[in-house]
Formats: sequence, structure tokens, C-alpha cells
Amino acid sequence: MRFTDYPRYPERVMQILASSPLLTLFLVIALGTLFGSIPFGPLKFGAAGALFVGLAAGALDPALGENLSLVSAIGLALFVYTIGLSAGASFFRDLRKQAPLLIGAVALLAIYALIVTFGGKALGLSSPLLGGMFAGSLTTTPALAAATDAAGGSAQPAVGYAIAYPVGVIVTMVVVTALMRIKLPAKNDPNPASAAGLFTQTIRVENPMRIQEIPGIAEVVGSSEGGLRISYLLRDGKMQVAHPDGELKAGDLAFLVGIPDAVKTAGKTLGTPIGEDISADRKDIDFRRFTVSNQRLVGKKVAELFLPARFQSLLTRVRRADTDMLATAETRLQMGDRVLVVYPIERLNDIAKTFGDSEHKISAIDYLPFGLGIAAGVALGLITIPLGSLGSLALGAAAGPLVVGLLLGRIDRLGPLVFSLAPSANNMLRQMGLVLFLAAVGLSSGPAFASSAFSLTGIKIGLLAAAGIVPVLVAFWLLGKFLGLSTARMAGAIAGFVGQPAILSHVQSTIPDERCESGYSATFALGIIAKIVLVQIVMVL
Repeated sequence: MRFTDYPRYPERVMQILASSPLLTLFLVIALGTLFGSIPFGPLKFGAAGALFVGLAAGALDPALGENLSLVSAIGLALFVYTIGLSAGASFFRDLRKQAPLLIGAVALLAIYALIVTFGGKALGLSSPLLGGMFAGSLTTTPALAAATDAAGGSAQPAVGYAIAYPVGVIVTMVVVTALMRIKLPAKNDPNPASAAGLFTQTIRVENPMRIQEIPGIAEVVGSSEGGLRISYLLRDGKMQVAHPDGELKAGDLAFLVGIPDAVKTAGKTLGTPIGEDISADRKDIDFRRFTVSNQRLVGKKVAELFLPARFQSLLTRVRRADTDMLATAETRLQMGDRVLVVYPIERLNDIAKTFGDSEHKISAIDYLPFGLGIAAGVALGLITIPLGSLGSLALGAAAGPLVVGLLLGRIDRLGPLVFSLAPSANNMLRQMGLVLFLAAVGLSSGPAFASSAFSLTGIKIGLLAAAGIVPVLVAFWLLGKFLGLSTARMAGAIAGFVGQPAILSHVQSTIPDERCESGYSATFALGIIAKIVLVQIVMVL
């Protein structure tokens, strides 16, 4: 082999990659994952690494990005639909409670859209670049798809997105870190009941009363409130499961589980705490976690299982994703939940059969409701609203599946069709959809990115993104102060406002408070819909 043959190898490699789009796509995904895992201070780009590697690869040869539109469309539909399924229940649950915050978030997003539009026009930037810049500085992939559709498939939105994306993440990270040092009064946002986790205590009963009359009890059907359950009951030397409709008698030993304040209040009402842990006696009564894999239970309330009557058993906790929650009578079960049940040992098989308790089943996907859900979302996105001289507005392939996903995530099931997915399956599909979309968009937009990113145009986009987002984030924080919200909720809400999980992770490492997640989920889902609509307005103004 001659030395002069070596210059021909890069050309040959490009020919191989161009002739095999599948090889190129997954090579970009693999290298993008590697790049996304590299820490830049407290920041990692995560899945967005596929976009940057795709842009670099696409810049080497335009042929690498050809014929990938279907791949990007499939990836986007998977991503936004699974987001909707995951966020649907919490989105509608918190909609009324956090309405002022959400209205303010949408208003500030609209103001930022105007800043981008008129500021960009003053700097001589095109509408497609500004649409991508708006989506990128808010790290919102579905908004990029909407901008690309509005631009007729142009690569310019992806260029603006790629330039503004790291600017938006870094600037927001700096701003939220500074703002978290300012403790908000939180007069309308007290500490969550479960902030200190779940607490257990054995009480010697001195004041007999019915279980449903105990202050803070979570057994009452029709109420989602309550921070306490009584699981074990030792009476006359015999261990039994405490029935929700039962009565505690003097001399009983009752095992309380719940949030600390509720346990302490109930303990004072019932009698005297003792150091003995009666749950350690598992000879007759046992407890363990069961996996909800029985589709018939999805969407059902705990009270509708009738466990005390059927199996003399009690469901006390639900572990969903990484959160352990006290089970109330109104708690609705989801596929993949890990429920803790206290039961007589002879009822083990009955309870396991009731819940399914199969890890294999929760990893399987029922493609009938899954396909119907995405199809309905795509169909909804095709509906176009005419805006006269301004053109038209559509939810598109980004917002259509998201809206349908939110609705189906709220109802969980429709007759025999179960739409919700186990968290592990949902997360897998979501991440796969995201990296497919970003890798495909990066490859197809590489040449345009190479010609603009390191030019005066790129500098203008970066400066406008930084200058525009800072006052909007500060105004959002001041809105939270005016509404009497907590530092934790507002820090999470900023992460959701920008739409960046990396920022949420940074916030949670600083403030370990469930209000961070609540603020994030509230602004994230609605924010995506608002950004998809607003980016189309940016494109036509």
C-alpha cells in the first residue's frame, strides 16, 4: 500500500456514509451521546449532543443529510406524544391551582417572541433564523419542527436553533443559580406535606376511635387529601391488618405511616408513641412491593380495588418513577407503579395475581392504542386555521401529538384501550424519538450551519438570545414573588419555562424539594404548546 493512497480514504468513507443513511444516522446518535455526556461545568448537553454531531457531520458532505425527513417526523411524533402521556395527569391536576403562574408564563413567552422578532429584524436577521433562535434559546425541539414546517423545510431554523441552544442553556443556568440565592416569602406556597418523606411510628392506643375519624387519615373515599394510613394492628397479642372501616380500641398497638406532621398529630390524638416496631413481626402479616402490570387496574382508584374486603389487605404506598407516595383512597394507579401492600401471608398469591406483578409485561407496548394515539395527534396537527393576510396557523406534527398525548395521559384508558405506558417504556420511546429527530435535523442542516454559525450572523443570534432571555427570566421570577410562590417552585418553573431537564437537575441538586418538579411540569407542557404557536407567529411577522 502506497502512502499516496491515504488521502483517498476520507473520500471513500464519505461515499460509504452517504450510501448508507442508516449507518450514518446511528453513528451520529452514538457519537452524539458521547458528546452529550461530556460535562461543561455543571452542564451536559445530553440528547442535544446528537444535534451538534449531526451538524458537524452534515457540514462535511450535504449528501449525508438527504432523505431523512420521514425519520425526523417519526422521531418528533414519538417524543412529543410520550411527553404528553407522561405529563397529562399532573398537567390537568395542577392547571387550576397554578393558573396565575401559567398565564404569566405564556404572557412572558409572547413578550419574548416579540423581542426576538423585532430585535432580529433590527439586526437584519431572517424570519427562519429567528424562528430557530426562538426555539433554540428555549431549548424546545417541537418548536424547531414547527419553525421548519413554517419555513417550507428550510435548514435556516435549525441553524438558528443550534446557535441559540447552548446560549439559552448557559444563560439560564447562570440566571437561575443567582436567583435561587434569593429566598422568596412563599406566603401562598407552604412546604409540601410530603417534603420530609414518609414516617412510621407505633402508637399505644389510649383514646378509642374509628379509623376514619382520626385526624389526617387518608382512608376516606371521595377525598384526595390526607397524609396518614394505619396498616398494622396488634390486638390481644394477635397481629392483623387494620381495616379502613374498623375501630381502634384501648390497648391496641397501631402502626402509623404517613407524612411526619400527620403521624405526630394522629399519635397525640390516639395515645402514646412506643419504641417497638410491630411491622417487624412478619409471621402472620407481611408486606412487599407489587408491580402493577394488570391493564385492567390502570386508571382505577385505590378504593375501587376493595383490597380490605377481598383480601383483608391494605395498600399503603405507591412508588411511581422515583417518587414514593402515600396511597389515598383516591389515588389512581398507572402501569408500572410499585405498590406496597400489607397482607396476611396466605393472601400473597391472590394479591400478586390481582396486580399482575410482571416486569416483563410493563416493558411490553400495546401498539394498538399507541398507534391510534399518535395517528389522532398527527391528524389533529393537520387542521389549519386561516389568519387572513398573515397566512395560517396549525398545531402541526409537533403540537398535535402533544395535545392528544396530554388528553390521553389524563384519562389513561378508553374502554379496553390502555394509553398510558410504564415510566420505563415511556422514557425509552421518548429518548429514542428525541435523538432520531435531532440527529436527522442536524445532518440535513449541517451545510447551512457551517456557513452561518461562525459568521457575523451567528454572533448576532447569540447576542440577541442572551440579551432577550435574561430580562424575561427575571420578570418571571418577580411574577412568582408577586404571586407568593416559593423559591423551589419558581426555580423549577424557570427550568420548565425554558424546557431544559438539565436545568431542572441542577435546581433539584441545590433545592431538594418536590415543588421544583411541580413547577417544572406545570410550565413545561403548556410552554411547549405556547412555543409551537408563538414560533409560527415569529415566522410571519
